[in-house]
This record gives sequence, structure tokens and C-alpha cells, in this order.
Amino acid sequence: MLSMFVTFKNKYLTWMDLPVITVVDIVEIIIIAFLFYTILVWIKNTRAWMLFKGLMVILVFVFLAAVFQMNTILWLAEKTLNVGVIALVVIFQPELRRALEQLGRKNFFIGLTSLEFGKNETEKISEKTINELVKACVEMGKVKTGALIVMEDSVVLSEYERTGIPVDAILTNQLLINIFEKNTPLHDGAIIVRGDRVAAATCYLPLSDNMELSKELGTRHRAAVGISEVSDSLTIVVSEETGGISVAMGGRLSRGLDQESLRKYLKVLQKFEPDNKRKGLLKRRLKNAKKDSQADHE
Repeated sequence: MLSMFVTFKNKYLTWMDLPVITVVDIVEIIIIAFLFYTILVWIKNTRAWMLFKGLMVILVFVFLAAVFQMNTILWLAEKTLNVGVIALVVIFQPELRRALEQLGRKNFFIGLTSLEFGKNETEKISEKTINELVKACVEMGKVKTGALIVMEDSVVLSEYERTGIPVDAILTNQLLINIFEKNTPLHDGAIIVRGDRVAAATCYLPLSDNMELSKELGTRHRAAVGISEVSDSLTIVVSEETGGISVAMGGRLSRGLDQESLRKYLKVLQKFEPDNKRKGLLKRRLKNAKKDSQADHE
């Protein structure tokens, strides 16, 4: 009977002869998984996340080319691979340098775990912060005080935060008005808001080169559109010339917002929701606001 089982096993159950897993193998798997997880977290919290998704699309096409034996596409992919790796290192040199700097920090592991597990909260910004933001923007609009407020979303804006002056203060109506008051040290540039706190002030933002933007728009509006083109942030602009309130998101600019319209935008940004759902709501807000603005002009 035993010999029959051995014969059956050798003939049909060869897959049961698995290699022996030692303690060293388990430790090695844990280290590799941790490094892979760390890389993914780093990619997600930088501009590399959008590039990573684009690379996934290209890899899908390359995989389909391999399945259907499209030799020309495979040859082009092979020739551009080495150049592409070098280009990635050059493009993301600042992010790579900061990632290596984080490896030497004592609180790296604590920050890594809190980065993900801290998202169990139900709101990204509180109702009080929304009220303070709306109140400050309306008051600054009445006296034509220019303002540029970047609301950080899932893409961390540490690259632009480093160009300004750290503030790390709870966002209040009085704080925003004091920051953007003319002839004060912090009024020039943008502030970056992370959650319920003002992370930094006098930050420099990339200007949009979109030729479809109105020529009457100034540097603030172009900077707002520029940061929305490279991140998923929502940026509020108060015009120094007209006192009008605008919102930039996803490369689009919605102008002439009132108090309630601005509150609706911030409400959409408030909750932790899937990216596609939140972006869909924001796009509808932009579309409706644009229609209302056109109707007012008519």
C-alpha cells in the first residue's frame, strides 16, 4: 500500500516536493516586502506616482506586444529601456535624494507607519477649517487683498513647501489675513495647507504655460493652475485687482465664486473618498461654476 502511494505521488503529485523554507528565507522575504512597500509609499507621495501609473500603461502595451509577437514594438522597448532608466534618475533626482536622506533619520520608521495608518480618520480637513477658510477669503476679497492658498490632497507637496518658510500653525481666519496683508514678510507667494494646519508660507509654485488661459490673468492665477497641473491639490486664489475668488483644480480654473460655491469645493475635498469619485465631483463643480459665470456675464 505504501509503495503504491509513493508511486502515485512520484507520478502525479510531484508539485508536493516543495523546497524547505528556513528562518533565513522568511527573514529575506520580510526584508524584500518591506523594501518594496517603502518604495511604493515613496512613489505614491511624490510626483513619481503619476509617472508610475503611466509606466504601468506602457508595460501593459509591451506585454500585449510580447503575447502577439509584435517584434518591432519589442525592439523599440528594448532599445529605449536603458535610456529611460537614466532619464528617470535625472528627472527625479531631488526626490531620490530626499528619499535617501529619510533613510538616515531616526523617526523614519515611525513616520512610515503613521503615514498609512493615520488615514483612519474620517475627515481630511475639519468643518471649522472650512469655515475659517471661506470667511478669510471673503473678507480678503472685500478689501482686495491678494491671496494664494494651496490645499494639499493625496500628493504631498514637500518639494514646494521647502521653497517657503515653515509655519506649522492651526489655520484660522486671522492667521490667513495677517499672512496676506500687504507689506508683511509672508504675504508674497503661496501658503500650503495640510489638513487643518498651515504648513508653510511664501512658497514658490510652477507657472502654467497653458495658452488657453486669459491674458488678463496674473501670476497668482497662473501659479494656481500650474500647481494643479502637477498635483491633485485644490488652490484658492483671491485677486488683488478685482477681489474675485477663483479655484484651480486639475489644470482648470473656475472664477467668480461666491461664498457658497467655495464652500462646496472644500466640502468635496474634505472627505477621504476614492480619487475617481472626488475628481468627478470636482469636475462637475468646475463645469457648473463655469456655466453660472457665463450666465452672469450674459
